[in-house]
Amino acid sequence: MIRVRQQRHGVLRRLPLLLMIWGIVSFAMWIPAIYALALDDHDTSRSFFYSGLLGLFIVNLIALAQMNRRPRRGTLGQLAVLLASFTILPLFLAIPFHDALGTTSFLNAYFDMVSALTTTGADLFGDPTRLNAPLHLWRALVGWLGGLLMWVAAAAILAPLSLGGFEVTARGQPGRPVSGVAQSEKTDPRGHLIRVTRTLTPVYAGLTGVIWILLLIAGEQGLTAVCHAMSIMATSGISPVGGLEGSTAGITGELILFLFLFFALSRLTFSADTATTGYARLDKDPELRIGILIVLVVAMLLFFRVLAGVTEIGLQITAGQALHVIWGMLFTVMSFLTTAGFESANWNDAQQLSGLGTPGLVLMGLALIGGGVATTAGGVKLLRVFALYLNGKREIDRLIYPSSVSGEGGGNRRIQSDGAFIAWIFLMLFALSLALFDLLLAITGVGFEHAMVLSVAALSTTGPLIELATDVPIRLIDLSAGAKLTLCAAMIIGRLETLAIIALITPTLWRD
Repeated sequence: MIRVRQQRHGVLRRLPLLLMIWGIVSFAMWIPAIYALALDDHDTSRSFFYSGLLGLFIVNLIALAQMNRRPRRGTLGQLAVLLASFTILPLFLAIPFHDALGTTSFLNAYFDMVSALTTTGADLFGDPTRLNAPLHLWRALVGWLGGLLMWVAAAAILAPLSLGGFEVTARGQPGRPVSGVAQSEKTDPRGHLIRVTRTLTPVYAGLTGVIWILLLIAGEQGLTAVCHAMSIMATSGISPVGGLEGSTAGITGELILFLFLFFALSRLTFSADTATTGYARLDKDPELRIGILIVLVVAMLLFFRVLAGVTEIGLQITAGQALHVIWGMLFTVMSFLTTAGFESANWNDAQQLSGLGTPGLVLMGLALIGGGVATTAGGVKLLRVFALYLNGKREIDRLIYPSSVSGEGGGNRRIQSDGAFIAWIFLMLFALSLALFDLLLAITGVGFEHAMVLSVAALSTTGPLIELATDVPIRLIDLSAGAKLTLCAAMIIGRLETLAIIALITPTLWRD
């Protein structure tokens, strides 16, 4: 038995990484196929079953042809595979979706799969009833797999290369492996990737199962419960009922989802595999602290905004209404900060009560800040915001006391100087990317305001922002083909981040 396992592990290590991911998503296609079969939807079941079977057949053929070849490009090669997973793999994922739906173009199906896999969750089909239950399950499942991919890639690919936010605390240069266990060129990056996958997958699946069961206990429908559970863990915001307004779990369901959104604020909530010196404890984690502070402060400011609006039109708000408004603000702020994008059922009630419009700029700002490093959340990331805060605080101190010495510890002192410098570079690259995609969308005929919202939503991987940031929701289905492809590129760059794309240009990767 031991020898058979060793041989199996050896075969897995020789397979190209993209091929392994392709095989996993091919198996995943049988889940909606079985579900559709249980619903007597044989056409949808055949679409997913045969697509999965075709995928496994192609994977086996390529695996046999590549059996005697060994990958030589190390961790940088895995980063290139990660990019290929978000660009090429959705072409395969869109095949059963396009065939089962039958009323949309393949470009729309590809756009939807890119949106799901990058955990953006942009809703191309505004009416949830247009998709049947297996298609809703497939969208949520693809988003869930995309979130798992980022969990694993953060520890096995991005951390060794000092990318994805790790460059703020790392001692090496972004995009280059630094010395250390699992970061040296002499170690086996494929073996490290497999070990990380085996460690994190049960945690990720177990947490999803817990959310699913709790939502069922709270009175949620079966399909809605599993889709919302997967969407919360992946922060994709995908819902089969158009959001929490169509949920039957009520405020209890929102409370359950709110608690599990904390896993997107800091990686230390579920793993210490990438913890740096001085931040191995959750109560000392700066990301969790600054994230909670932002949620509380912004929620209270929005509550006072609603209160001022109610007073201005001459109405009064009861204590019960005030509690509902505060909860709606807390949940929605937390959801957009973690780039999940779920809107509380009390959010619209607060807007109608005060007569005010949606604070789109506030939601866009929260999405741009984003969640924790090495989580499924997108955005600039809280650790970079913390680095810029420390640097700003230090500069103010030097203005008052030019000869002062920083009182921060060794870890914070490193973040305060070199970490802040790298964080500022990333922020500038993010701003340039935002301006570039604004320009590209404007060329395709999108107005300035809509182009800004679309760019922010794509780069921060917060798809529901497209519907909530403006008074009139943007219809993605009406965009031109060029605009949809531009948004696909923006979602991929927002998921991988600009520094990772730049690291792929290094000659080390393409030398052989």
